[in-house]
Amino acid sequence: WLQWPWVEAVVSTQSTGEQGIMQPTKLFSKGIVTGFRRGQRNQTVSTSLIKIEGVDAKKDVDFYLGKRIAYIYRANKARKNKVTGRESKLRVIWGKVRRAHGSSGLVRCAFRTNLPPKAIGATVRVMLYPSRV
Repeated sequence: WLQWPWVEAVVSTQSTGEQGIMQPTKLFSKGIVTGFRRGQRNQTVSTSLIKIEGVDAKKDVDFYLGKRIAYIYRANKARKNKVTGRESKLRVIWGKVRRAHGSSGLVRCAFRTNLPPKAIGATVRVMLYPSRV
């Protein structure tokens, strides 16, 4: 039910000032919630572990540090959006990439409210902002 949208962006050529070919623009990367930070006996539910698509080493994590993460889920009851005024059953829990976890590309993330257990194995959107470049 949840598809990864691609936004069409207009590329303008600077020399002639004409509009060029429509190019798809990537707004976010896909990630999977693998669980929570844990020891042998205790787990820390305030820190979630996320596997980001295409990140396979600790050195690749550096680009994603500080990036926003959105866990989007569907609720039973529709709520009115405060900005648009439309009703929707979709809800979002926002978080942020904090640091690397291990050497295989996993990241530790902190969400505004802790993720529910049903989020384990679910997909998240790793937004490509804020930029640190």
